[in-house]
Amino acid sequence: MPDDAARARQRTGTGIAVVLALVLGALLVTGPPQDGDRRPDGGACSPRTVASWSADPTLTSEFARYGDDAARTDDWTGGDGTHSVRLPDGRLLWLFSDTYLGRVHRPPNPVGESSAWRDATAPLVRNSAVLMRDGRLERTLPAPLFPDPAPDRWRWPVAARVEPRSPGSAERVVRVLLWVRGAGQSPWIYGVPAATEVATLSLPDLRLESVVTVLDQRQVPDPSRRVLFGTTLVEEEGWTYVFGGDDGRPASRPASHAYAARVPEGGLADPAAWEYWNGSEWQTRARPRPVLGDGRRTGVGSAFSVVRADGTYVLFTMAAGAAGLTTVTSYWACSPTGPWHGPAKEFRPALPQDGTAAYNPQAHPELSDDGRLVLSYDVNWLETAGAAVMLSRNVSLYRPRFVTIRLGPPR
Repeated sequence: MPDDAARARQRTGTGIAVVLALVLGALLVTGPPQDGDRRPDGGACSPRTVASWSADPTLTSEFARYGDDAARTDDWTGGDGTHSVRLPDGRLLWLFSDTYLGRVHRPPNPVGESSAWRDATAPLVRNSAVLMRDGRLERTLPAPLFPDPAPDRWRWPVAARVEPRSPGSAERVVRVLLWVRGAGQSPWIYGVPAATEVATLSLPDLRLESVVTVLDQRQVPDPSRRVLFGTTLVEEEGWTYVFGGDDGRPASRPASHAYAARVPEGGLADPAAWEYWNGSEWQTRARPRPVLGDGRRTGVGSAFSVVRADGTYVLFTMAAGAAGLTTVTSYWACSPTGPWHGPAKEFRPALPQDGTAAYNPQAHPELSDDGRLVLSYDVNWLETAGAAVMLSRNVSLYRPRFVTIRLGPPR
């Protein structure tokens, strides 16, 4: 049987995203490009929104197939925080935050329901990585891939990219952005934000070489004002733009602010190479100012995604208010620093059953082509109390789902 610490970690891990979905969202003003809406290179851009969307059953089914495979007892059976990165040899590396390992049993479950299930004592780790080749998931790397930095602190992987080991180097490595959080009391049941780190994985063997802290936020007294970077990355003209957010609190700031940083190609693991948007210019001093959100009427969920399409930046996040449990919305800008416009279009992806919620929409450009954009969203049990039990009784719930989107001008 797991000890009290393991039980506490399990309760915290499976409930975090529903809390985020309840308290975080966005509500911005849509409009045509204005005088300030210029790309960094001086060119104009056009509004972009979701022109159409449809479920992507192929990817969703592949994760179900792999998660239900009972051949091994140490591999991925469910997780959230879904991110991906294409490796030079064509493989796709999938990164997850809280992850269930262990064996999955065929239905019926112990209470007679027609769902595959796992034992309540199945291991839960804070992060994992799964490799895919030619559209088929092959294996789980030893988990957790990123060990806890200290007792009661853990690492959640977020966005990643392949870049030169150093600027101008021919050798390439994988950089993975990590969020460090620590155990906390209400309202921080999903962890107190602590720092942004960058991990380096070697290629092609994906060995963890190092972890570097790029922004330590533990000295910021108010945890709700601590900024963690890496929810999403966008590459443009030799720069990697790194987006992040703070954690809104239900009573005082029901929405999160979005922030932007940038790093020259090859410099993600060098804290001195990071530049932060301070409201008027990029500076190396870590005093970022929001590019989106006033903390109440406007803002984003702390886990959101940004892509660049035909010169326009498009942001996806959960909608404001109660719709944030079910509805994805989009915003657009000509520059990573804004101004941002939206919501331009909302859609409601499918949920597996009553009592579940959607969160963490993430774009996967490496799977997108011919005008199609693949977007994932995570699913969790709505009520934090008893979530671990429900996710074990039906293992299909706590897995990513996928949709295919086409972008176009607002209509």
